[in-house]
Amino acid sequence: MLSLHGKHSVIISRIPVMQNGLGGVMTRNFPDFELTYCSSLQELTLLQLRRADVIIADISGEYWNPRGALEEYFSLMNQYRDIHWIFLVSRPLNPIAVELLVRPESTLLSDMEPIEGLVNAVRAGRERAERVSQMLLTPEPLSSEEENEHLIALTHSERKVLRLLGKGWGINQIATLLKKSNKTISAQKNSAMRRLSLRSNADMYAWINSSQGMRELSLMSAYGEFEEWKKPIQQAILPSSKIAR
Repeated sequence: MLSLHGKHSVIISRIPVMQNGLGGVMTRNFPDFELTYCSSLQELTLLQLRRADVIIADISGEYWNPRGALEEYFSLMNQYRDIHWIFLVSRPLNPIAVELLVRPESTLLSDMEPIEGLVNAVRAGRERAERVSQMLLTPEPLSSEEENEHLIALTHSERKVLRLLGKGWGINQIATLLKKSNKTISAQKNSAMRRLSLRSNADMYAWINSSQGMRELSLMSAYGEFEEWKKPIQQAILPSSKIAR
């Protein structure tokens, strides 16, 4: 239950590890904030909106109808202008995010942003925080070595499956999320492994956690992958583990 005093922050992310990471950042750096969590914008309640001082929304995984999802945020921002809206944005979504979400009360951060970037944005507040992170404005250079690594091309579906596996999701959960059968998800995982010449699940997770894998799958997020969350992530990807918030 939300208290009547103090500050309130809502964290929105479909990824349990991301939720935990963002919550950890807020708890350590802003202990005066009371936190609530949502897996999607649809879970956000009227009470949470009325009480919120800061809403941190991870929109990096909005692969399906991203314009529609961001237009929903745009509509809410027009209604609740006293909230500081902080969005974590992947590079592919950046153009749409800039078009729809750059407002006086919003901040756009890269999903690869250092933890200090989020802390500084919350601390600065909606009136003084940077509108768009320099990480989103600066082109990402590729070395010749990285260009060679990207010659190993995964399909969009294969990349999504591996990325979710790397975030701690199981086959059943991915199938439910993507509205596909377990058999289809397993086939896409196995197809990706063949493309990458990986012979076992252990090889697959080793590749996912390599620098190449994290770049390929956009997993090098400060909120889900840095050292302070390595242990929760490793526990989450064990076959017998269950994902829970």
